Amino acid sequence: MEIGQILKEEREAKNLTLDDIQDMTKIQKRYLQAIEDNEFHRLPGRFYARAFIKEYALVLGLDPNTLLSYFDAENVQQEETVQYANVRRSRRATAAKSKSILSFLPTVIVIVLIISVLFIAWTLTQKALTTDGDKVAQDNESDQIIRDVDEPERETPIAEEEEEAENSDDSLTPQEPAFESEFNVLNVGEGTSPESELEFLHAEDEVVLSFDVSADAYISIVGSSGTRYFDGILSPNAEIGTYDISDEENVYLNVGNTAGLTIKMNDVEMEYPVNPQDRVHQKFLIHLKKQEE
Repeated sequence: MEIGQILKEEREAKNLTLDDIQDMTKIQKRYLQAIEDNEFHRLPGRFYARAFIKEYALVLGLDPNTLLSYFDAENVQQEETVQYANVRRSRRATAAKSKSILSFLPTVIVIVLIISVLFIAWTLTQKALTTDGDKVAQDNESDQIIRDVDEPERETPIAEEEEEAENSDDSLTPQEPAFESEFNVLNVGEGTSPESELEFLHAEDEVVLSFDVSADAYISIVGSSGTRYFDGILSPNAEIGTYDISDEENVYLNVGNTAGLTIKMNDVEMEYPVNPQDRVHQKFLIHLKKQEE
């Protein structure tokens, strides 16, 4: 019997609906439906698929380890099939590429020969022009030497000397370094889902929140004004947006997979107060403070 069928029959036996399961597990209904249909490709990655199946099984009183063993066995078979298909496609692509290269080889040889002939002709022309130019330069140099002997050296005007001195003084004046935006940690959170407090100091008028995603990660973004900018899952292959939070005094972030997500404000990366490898679920309250120049 398949995983989805086991869960569905147990749910119906307990007279529960998918909406009931959604309220109990906080898992979106569309993901629960995908699990019951055994369409695990609709879930946001293997990590979340295992977590959703485990939560679903626990609320129904089933052994999650048994269902997860079924899930892992099915995934191994699917991965082996995909790998075999990829190997066959790779071999075909390599053979086609080799034939394509051989067909273009004569054309490449002809082009190289033409370029070589043109380069040799250009080199000979440049040598001839250089020889003529050297002769003209020698004649001009001789004329300049004669004029220098006949004409006395002019003295530098006093005004020009004063201007040069002022420019020299200006160049020695130290320049104040521009303020660079930065994060400061105010309080490091504790527990299995630590909630840390930070501040972001910036000189720009705008504050733009952005992300680099290396693995599927859940994130919720809420401003102090009550605006909910985003609540969902970011994926590496999906288009990642940016969020203008300039009007907020602070923002609250709830991250479900810190190991797969890099947080930036105005392109300045935020270092996690707690190691992402130790705590994948973390929360952050970030105060936005503008520094006056």
